[in-house]
Amino acid sequence: MIQIHTTCHQRIAALTFLCLLVLPGFSGCSQESPSPVSEVVATEATQNKTGEISLAQVYEVLQQKKFVDLTHAFEPGIPHWPGFPDESVKTIYWYDKRPDTLGSGFFAQIYCHVGQWGTHADPPAHFVKGGRTLDEISVKEMIMPLVVFDVHAAVEQNPDYTITMDDVRQWEAQHGPVPENAFAVMRTDWSKRWPDHAAMQNKDKNGVAHYPGWSLDVLKYLYEVRGITASGHETTDTDPGSATTEDEYSLETYILSQDHYQIELLTNLDQLPEAGALAVVTFPKPKGGSGFPARVFAILP
Repeated sequence: MIQIHTTCHQRIAALTFLCLLVLPGFSGCSQESPSPVSEVVATEATQNKTGEISLAQVYEVLQQKKFVDLTHAFEPGIPHWPGFPDESVKTIYWYDKRPDTLGSGFFAQIYCHVGQWGTHADPPAHFVKGGRTLDEISVKEMIMPLVVFDVHAAVEQNPDYTITMDDVRQWEAQHGPVPENAFAVMRTDWSKRWPDHAAMQNKDKNGVAHYPGWSLDVLKYLYEVRGITASGHETTDTDPGSATTEDEYSLETYILSQDHYQIELLTNLDQLPEAGALAVVTFPKPKGGSGFPARVFAILP
């Protein structure tokens, strides 16, 4: 395995993020003319004797960008891995006095759900004993160049479709090499079936699920050759439905065993460019956490 989480690589990634923000033509970004804001920032950066770009300048640029939420709102009854129980929510405080609450004056609830609920993060420890838990994932692994492999047309023709190296080669032929430390996602448009659990599982009369998935050769290439940080998808599983029906989760096992995390049940991938955006992946920090709902969004170029 190629170890990618080094200080040097993190510095390179940070510089890459800034270039993505201020230079629209950088590394797979849109080739449109620079915006007035980016021109100002680029000019000021050039004139700065230290060559540094201030965070205030970065923030100014960000405010001009479009943000896309890639997260499903979660509630009881949403699609989930069949082996997990449903969520329950109880109001324990309410604005006015009620007999079924502990008190009044404010609104507070208790949520009971498995960590892998809704759009969620799976850390290495989810499958690997002794692997990193959620609280051990660095915040520097939460902002990444975003790579979108659009295979939704193939999935329309074949719901059992698994991404191929030809799909990756086609992406790289158009956009250049997959950037190091990227968040690579597979667009299948499967999230359009949300929140219909039966439609998400898409089982036939024999109980076999039919939904798309990743493939081992693609994952090995992305993680070991290109050095991505994390990957994500719109389905409940990394592996295709035909495999998970047989309790086969070798692809998810591979990702987590490489000391990387993944995000499941993404949405709105159809609103993203294939290259040039940034991904921000956030989640709570439960001590020893094996998974938790995440809030994921993209910043478009």
